[in-house]
Amino acid sequence: MRSVNYVQRVSLDFSGTLFPHAICLGDADNDSLNELVVGDTNGKLFVYKNDDSKPWVTRTCVGMLTCVAVGDVCNKGRNFVVAVGAEGWFHLFDLTAASASKSDSSSQHEFMSPDDQKPLFTQHIPANTKVILISDIDGDGRNELVVGYTDRVVRAFRWEEPTESSETGTGQLVLLKKWLLEGQVDSLSVNPGSEGLPELMVSQPGCGYAILLCSWTQQDSCSSGEEAPPTPGSEGPSRDVVLHLSTGRIHNKNVSTHLIGSISKGSKEESSKCGLFALCTLDGTLKLMDSSEQLLWSVQVDHQLFALQKLDVTGDGREEVVACAWDGQTYIIDHNRTAVRFQFDENVNAFCAGQYTCKEGKNSPCLVYVSFNHKIYIYWKVELERMESSNMLRVLEDNPEFKERLKLLGVDTEDPAAVRAAVTNVLYNDLHT
Repeated sequence: MRSVNYVQRVSLDFSGTLFPHAICLGDADNDSLNELVVGDTNGKLFVYKNDDSKPWVTRTCVGMLTCVAVGDVCNKGRNFVVAVGAEGWFHLFDLTAASASKSDSSSQHEFMSPDDQKPLFTQHIPANTKVILISDIDGDGRNELVVGYTDRVVRAFRWEEPTESSETGTGQLVLLKKWLLEGQVDSLSVNPGSEGLPELMVSQPGCGYAILLCSWTQQDSCSSGEEAPPTPGSEGPSRDVVLHLSTGRIHNKNVSTHLIGSISKGSKEESSKCGLFALCTLDGTLKLMDSSEQLLWSVQVDHQLFALQKLDVTGDGREEVVACAWDGQTYIIDHNRTAVRFQFDENVNAFCAGQYTCKEGKNSPCLVYVSFNHKIYIYWKVELERMESSNMLRVLEDNPEFKERLKLLGVDTEDPAAVRAAVTNVLYNDLHT
C-alpha cells in the first residue's frame, strides 16, 4: 500500500469540544459552494467558509449538540442547517438570508443581535440523539429526517406544514415510524436496493447492518414528535428490521461498526441499481459490498477505524471509500481494492470528507480533521491522478511528444531497451555531457 502526502491545508480556530457526528460539509447558504458546519457541546453552531480561520456564521442552540446536517429537510427546494442536541432539541436554521446580507456588506463575518442568531424553528423530540440523516428513505421524492439514538432506537420524521401556510417556521416534525435495533446505532445511510428503490440502512456491531422497512401507517404518525400510543392488542412499536450478519472473518460481536451507502459507480444509471456500500469496524476491517450482499472486497488494517466516508479523489465519477483511525491514519480504497494511505500528524477527535470551497473559489475534494488541540484542519484539493501504481514508461509512451523527443535525441523508439536507457540517462545523467 503506497503512501500519499497532502500539504495544502487550512487551519481553523475552534475552541470547543464536539461529538464525532457534530461536523459535516454542505451548501449551507444555497450559493452552490460548500461550507463546513460544526456544533460543540456548549450549544454553539459554527459555519466556516472559504479559507478564513474564523467562523463565517455563529448560532446559539439549546443543550449539547451531538449531530448536525445540511439538506432540504423541509422539502422547499433549498438547504437548511439542522442541529440536534443530546437533550432532544431540534434546531432549524435558514442561512440563505445570511449569505445575501453578506454579499451587500464589506465585512466577511457576521455581527448580529442575540435575537437574530436564534433558530428559525425549534422543536423537542426524544432525547439522547446520536446520529442524523436527511434523505428520501421511502422513494416518494420527499426528504425525511432519520435520527439514531443511544438506546438502540431509530426514528423517522417528516416536516409537515399547514396547507394554507407557506412560511417554513409554521411547520413541525411529524413522527413516521420507530424501529428498535438489537445493537448500538453508529451510522445511518441510504443505498439503492436491487430494484433501484432506496433502502434505509443502519450499522450494527460486529460488522453487521440492518435494513429498516419504511411501512408508514396512520397510527405511526404523531404530531407531537413522541410515539403514538399502541393500539389495543399491539406489542409496542413495529420493528420491521431485516438484520444482515457479517460473513467471512469472525468479529467481536460488540465491536463498533460504521457504514456509508450510495457509493457512486461513475454513472447515475449504474449507481441507481444495486448500489454499493462500505462497512468499517474499530478492529480494522473494511468491506465493500453491493445491495445483493455480494462481497466485492475485504481489507484488514492494524488501526482502529472510527469514521467512514466516500469521496471521488480521481475525478472519474467513481467514489472511493475513505476510512479514518483515531491516530490520524487515513485509508482511501477504490472499487478494485487499490488502496493508498495518508497520515495526519495528530490524534483525531472527529473526521469527515467531501466537497469544500477553499482558495480556488470552487468545490474540491477535501479531508477534514478535528484534533484534540482545539484546531480543525481542512486538507483541500486531495486529488490523485490515479489510484493504482503506474509504470512511468507506460505513461510516457501514451504521450505523443515523448516519441518525438526521443527521435530528436537519436533514440530508436522501437527498441524498448534503448528507450529505457534514454530515460535512465535523463533521470540520472546528462545526455549533453
